[in-house]
Amino acid sequence: MEGGEATLSGFVGGGGGAGGSPGVDTKVLHAFQTSFVQVQTLLDQNRLLINEINQNHESKVPGDLSRNVGLIRELNNNIRRVVDLYADLSSLFAASDAGRAASEGGSVGTVRQAPGAGHKRIRSGLD
Repeated sequence: MEGGEATLSGFVGGGGGAGGSPGVDTKVLHAFQTSFVQVQTLLDQNRLLINEINQNHESKVPGDLSRNVGLIRELNNNIRRVVDLYADLSSLFAASDAGRAASEGGSVGTVRQAPGAGHKRIRSGLD
């Protein structure tokens, strides 16, 4: 991801000048940056996998078609990892925001999900 650091600094810093925004934890910023790099790496890998899957499908060569099974499995695992990384980022952002609000004297509400309610998959009628 080109310029990822500048993008994150702009997102988190919010115009706080050279020192960044007050109350921004550098550990949180580093975690965001690391996660976004991991996500981008997985998305780049997925693009390559999809290209190879499409080529194998178009070739109709039995060996290539059977190879697609493993490639699709890898693609699904990568997608799952991206979803998990975004969920972790969301939690990190919420915790960071909650910590900042608490330190500024604000109140923070907590929303709890029922067990097993996370990562719901919405299916279209086309599946």
